[in-house]
Amino acid sequence: MFKLIFIPFLIYLSCYVPAYAYIGPGISGGAIAATLGIIVAIFAALFGIIWFPIKRLIKKKQLKKSHQEKKVD
Repeated sequence: MFKLIFIPFLIYLSCYVPAYAYIGPGISGGAIAATLGIIVAIFAALFGIIWFPIKRLIKKKQLKKSHQEKKVD
């Protein structure tokens, strides 16, 4: 089984042919934008997961505090 995979792979690697391909400067800008987009999306998701429960907890405490002040008055 190993020979069936390894021998054709060696033959493929021994037939080196240059591609003469050109990657322009536009692809680097796209790659940078995509990478930054993924990083920003991850941070935005973490911010949402952390911030909104904390915001709800603060609002609940303020509501409870204002409700207790109304009872006293």
